[in-house]
Order: sequence, then C-alpha cells, then structure tokens
Amino acid sequence: MLTVEIKLSRSNRIYRPSEPLKGKIVIKSSSSIFHYGIHLTVNGSANLQVRGGSAGVVESLYGVIKPIKILKKSQEIRTSGRIGSGTTEIPFSMNLKQHGEENLERFYETFHGADINIQYLVTVDIMRGYLHKSLSATVEFIVETDKADLLERPVSPEMVVFYITQDTQRHPLLPELKSGGFKVTGKMSTQCSLSDPITGELTVEASSVSIHSIDIHLLRMESILLGEKIISETSLIQTTQVADGDVCRNMTLPIYVILPRLLTCPTVLAGPFSVEFKVSVVISFRSELSKLHKKSDPTTPRLWLAMETLPLELVRTN
Repeated sequence: MLTVEIKLSRSNRIYRPSEPLKGKIVIKSSSSIFHYGIHLTVNGSANLQVRGGSAGVVESLYGVIKPIKILKKSQEIRTSGRIGSGTTEIPFSMNLKQHGEENLERFYETFHGADINIQYLVTVDIMRGYLHKSLSATVEFIVETDKADLLERPVSPEMVVFYITQDTQRHPLLPELKSGGFKVTGKMSTQCSLSDPITGELTVEASSVSIHSIDIHLLRMESILLGEKIISETSLIQTTQVADGDVCRNMTLPIYVILPRLLTCPTVLAGPFSVEFKVSVVISFRSELSKLHKKSDPTTPRLWLAMETLPLELVRTN
C-alpha cells in the first residue's frame, strides 16, 4: 500500500497572497520506496466557460475559454532518495507572493460560480521513474484579499428604500392583483461586507390577495468578454424565507440573510470578466395557478409573483 496526502496548516484552508502556504506531505507506505524527487506546484486560475444557454450558436462553439493564469509556482521539496516504510511527514512552506514580485495576474478571491471559477490548487508529485507510476495528490486552498488591501468597515451599511406595488411590476399579474392592488415597503443594505449579513426590513401595508410567502433571493451575475461581445448570465445562489403565510398588515418584518462562503466573493469588475451580485425581494401570492408550477424557476416572473431587484455590492473588510 502506498498513499500520499497534503495536509495544510490551517483547517479552514484560508490564506492571503502575502502569507506563506504551509503544510505537510504525508506518505504512507508498507515498504520502503525509491523516488527521483518530490515536487510541489501551486496553481491559481480563473476558468471561464460560455454555455449554449447564455450565448448564441457562434459563441457556444467556443465553449471553454482559455483560463486566465493568476499564479504558477513550483518548488523541489526533496531530491532523489528513499522513503522508509510506515508514515513519513515532510513539512513545506511556499510564498504565494514575494515582495516586489510581478504576478501573472492580480490575486482574485476564490469563487465558484456557474460560468466563472476562480480556484487555487496545490499539488505534490513524487517521481518514481519509468517502471513505476508517479504518485500525486491535490488539494484546494482558499485565497482572500490581503489585510493591507482591505477596506475599513463602514460605520453603517448603505440602506436603500424600496416599495413594491402592482404598478412597479413589468410583467403581467393575476387580474385580482392588478385590480385589487397591493403595497409592500421596506429598506435593505446594498453595500455589504462578506463577513456580515444582509439586513433590512419590510412591511406589507396592503394586499387584496392573501400572501403565500415572502422570500429574499441572492443572485449572481457573471459576465464574460467574448470577442467584442459580453455574455452575461444571472443565476440564483440561495433563497431565504422572510415570511410564511399571509402576514399581518403594517407589521415590520426583519430581513437577515447570511452570505454563503464559497459562492460569493467581493464584487469583481475585471477586463475579461466580471462577477456582480443582486438581491431580490419576491412576494408569492396564493393562487391555484401556482400549484401547477411548483418546480418553475423562482427567478422567472410569474402571474402570482411580485418582485423588486436591487444591486448588491460585496466587499471584504477588516
């Protein structure tokens, strides 16, 4: 039996560009083995993909666009030699960014989206010659913005007032909603630190139709520059329910949305791509028609839905 594993020094696997990546290589072998060197490689890249659903026929032929290289470093941990039987632990340390060093690209934070993936991987390779298969192991680590580049935490989040009525909707509504009317008012933070929740409040002032639920949708908008055209796609990250059932009128309901860790990042406006976020207040009214479309896309306007979408700027703060 022969296995190799990478164990990073931090259980949360979060590192900043100015910090060294530390850990140990754990090799377990039932007998001693000879090797021709142990190499450690660190790779960081932004992988962009244009899918047929969000692009035209010509654009979809491109498929996966050439990745944007952010980081590529290699280090020899050990020269050729022998590893004894049992468990062997080899410590390592590699600087992600040297002071004054020019990088391939700026360090973007780790992000896993539908079309854009920003990922950092560390790989160990144990070379065993032509007669034996080389051993390798890979683990992902998470990159966050350097502390020196972080914004000071704002004294108070920027709140935006919103109101939702039958007249603010751009899509068709149920006849009873259009004639009877409804009014929902509130306020919500539109600039938010990634370590803080999205906060706010809303009030149902009037509604001629019973309310089924009120939800907050967190949306991401990924845009990729393809030739002279920008391909954008908006997708749902998570849904947080604010109210279930027909809520009391003129009662203030709190909004409190915790941001998911790997599915969000600071708002990025780079040259070849961008990652932006939106937050949408969605009111679902009771309707027999809605029961026939239980599996419909929650972000698609429907006759029994009213919504208001606000831009959301995410930042990393001290």
